Amino acid sequence: MQKSKDFLIDSEDENGIDMTPMLDIVFIMLIFFIVTTSFVRESGIEVNKPQAATAKVDKRANIIISINKHGEIWIDKRPIDIRALRATIEKLHADTPEGSVVIDADTKAYTGILVSVMDQVKLAGIEKISIGAQSDSE
Repeated sequence: MQKSKDFLIDSEDENGIDMTPMLDIVFIMLIFFIVTTSFVRESGIEVNKPQAATAKVDKRANIIISINKHGEIWIDKRPIDIRALRATIEKLHADTPEGSVVIDADTKAYTGILVSVMDQVKLAGIEKISIGAQSDSE
């Protein structure tokens, strides 16, 4: 009879909910969200921006496009062809539709390339476009 009592006591202890699997899932989800969150987007290259007295920081910009002095277009640390620019911008804009686009063009970049990039951004459905400049106080 004593053995059956011990058996009942053991089974009562195991009736509790094991929280370990739930904590593992929560921890994995936390890691996933930290890894997939983008904090600061960069174009991937440094450009020599023109000076402007009225330049100000746009904190809502989520897509940064850079054009270097050789006419190369960069987004997210990789060069991109002008023909693929519209599709790339549409995809990036779908991720964060409330954001805007900033085009950082080098002072020696051709205006024609800048206009082509702006055209592709407009064709992608984005109306909020800014041209990157350096303020006189920097």
